[in-house]
Amino acid sequence: MQGLEVRGLTKRFGGLTVSEDIDFDLVPGDRKALIGPNGAGKSTFSNLVTGILRPSAGTIRFDGMDIGRLSEAQRVKRGIAKTFQITTLFRDLTVRENLALTILERQGRGYQMLRRAGRHADTGAEVAALIDQFKLEALADTRVADLAYGQQRLVELAMTLALKPRVLILDEPAAGVPSSETHLIIDAIEALPPELAVLIIEHDMDLVFRVARQIIVLVQGRILTEGTPQEIATNAQVRELYLGGHGHD
Repeated sequence: MQGLEVRGLTKRFGGLTVSEDIDFDLVPGDRKALIGPNGAGKSTFSNLVTGILRPSAGTIRFDGMDIGRLSEAQRVKRGIAKTFQITTLFRDLTVRENLALTILERQGRGYQMLRRAGRHADTGAEVAALIDQFKLEALADTRVADLAYGQQRLVELAMTLALKPRVLILDEPAAGVPSSETHLIIDAIEALPPELAVLIIEHDMDLVFRVARQIIVLVQGRILTEGTPQEIATNAQVRELYLGGHGHD
């Protein structure tokens, strides 16, 4: 199978089970969201998929190959990338320099001089394409530290795309972004390459219902249900557990 295939994924910390028997697929072109109440295990699940945590049981396959023993860095090289929650930008460098550095890193040339990062002819075209895709032209030569928070999030998303992932996990893309800037994030997600497999972990329901085509509801480490936004919005159990505002993760 092309893409990500998770079967029976379980994680225990001592006697506490935080992920239990999760089955999950993410194929090229998917736009799925993972939602759930406080402590549902959403971050644990993403950390298992990206290799930050090791599962207690279950398998994770990518394009049919078992990747359970691969490190986080090895999974990034294979095409699984995660972004957001904690911004990882070089604040004193410009948007253009941040993007160029990420491309050099992907190419194994991250050791090359920082001050020359924006001047590599072979990265220039790729940087320009990312700047265009994320509508960052007016900000390209601005220091990241001088950008609004929502704009910083956009740059981080562009940097993650510079890694050329095939699976992209967006970890709370709207967290900390003022409501007046949320449209920047939504527009950027909608403009992602159509063949990219995207999983959004988020509790901003407006964003989730705007961009997701399938929603998975996680409760106490287990999948409660999954369906289209319409099916999830009208599911009485989901409304009671989560959409009714019983707290966020």
